Amino acid sequence: MHDMAAGSLRSRGMMAVIAAQFLSAFADNALLFATLAVLKAQFYPDWSQPVLQMVFVGAYILFAPFVGQFADSVAKGRVMMVANGMKLIGALVITFGFNPFVGYTLVGVGAAAYSPAKYGILGEITTGDNLVKANGLMESSTIAAILLGSVAGGVLADWHIGAALGVCALFYAGAVAANLFIPKLAAARPGQSWHLVAMIRQFYAASRQLWNNGETRFTLVGTSLFWGAGVTLRFLLVLWVPVALGITDNATPTYLNAMVAIGIVVGAGAAAKFVTLETVSRCMPAGILIGVAVVAFAVQQTQLPAYLLLMLLGVCGGFFVVPLNALLQDRGKHSVGAGNAIAVQNLGENSAMLLMLGLYSLAVKVGVPVVGIGIGFGVLFALAIAGLWLWQRRQKS
Repeated sequence: MHDMAAGSLRSRGMMAVIAAQFLSAFADNALLFATLAVLKAQFYPDWSQPVLQMVFVGAYILFAPFVGQFADSVAKGRVMMVANGMKLIGALVITFGFNPFVGYTLVGVGAAAYSPAKYGILGEITTGDNLVKANGLMESSTIAAILLGSVAGGVLADWHIGAALGVCALFYAGAVAANLFIPKLAAARPGQSWHLVAMIRQFYAASRQLWNNGETRFTLVGTSLFWGAGVTLRFLLVLWVPVALGITDNATPTYLNAMVAIGIVVGAGAAAKFVTLETVSRCMPAGILIGVAVVAFAVQQTQLPAYLLLMLLGVCGGFFVVPLNALLQDRGKHSVGAGNAIAVQNLGENSAMLLMLGLYSLAVKVGVPVVGIGIGFGVLFALAIAGLWLWQRRQKS
């Protein structure tokens, strides 16, 4: 068995992709919490915090129909390098005290270009059974980077905001360097038409086809609701901690955030064991429990129950979203192609994030107390998932 054989998980190219991904995802998450600390330190109003994520998501939506084509028509290692370079510039903009919203938008553009390339390149470096393992490796390194990155961002920002931002920039630079070690592969589909209207039309056709199929529509709505809620929860934590727990540092919200992520890993593992593509509806009660857990969490005033409830929330989240993702990938692959399915799902998830963050920002601006927002948010989420479940059962009968 040659460890360095082409297509093995230990090949130089594979290691470079995973390393670049880890560094990039670490910096993405650290940067979010470091930039939130900048907003706090410069006395931006509370409602402007979710706007930070909204400009990021806006960039994502705007470029959604084009980045997939870009990733397929240029060598993917190069795409990843350009994307990480964009993120580096964005981080430097924030580090040197320019407008944080401008800097974060640039990071969003880089992230949009990076996403299809990082998943697409795995299929070009490895094949067969190794591809599943490679995807698992990518996911676990991403989750580790999210956990470590967001906590590092909060902890470093408490110590020195400039240092926190500098570390983010260093990690992006490291990701660009790691990209240099990815073997230069041929472009997947070099002769693609760059005709703007044709690209949008193709994207629209794929969206319609997925939407008209009951199963894929159900997964698109479910995953979009979940990610919209997840991102909103991140920002809710930042404002909830000082009100409910009376703690004003930058680190505590990141610890709470980490509990959710750990829970998701556990829930995802459980789903892999107990749910198959045929029994996806088993994950629906977990979705309703997410809403219940948010309500229970919002009214807490001590740390331990809050940590435990968020972990439970994560477990339900992982159990809910993993089977839905698998179903969409499977059904999508056979109808519009996996890449198109992921692109459409990205658009749905990001639109839901934009909508929910907008509503959240509005609620904060109008002056709804943060505990009230949490309760309302949990109730609405539980009702939405229950409605989706009933709707799906009506479709089947």
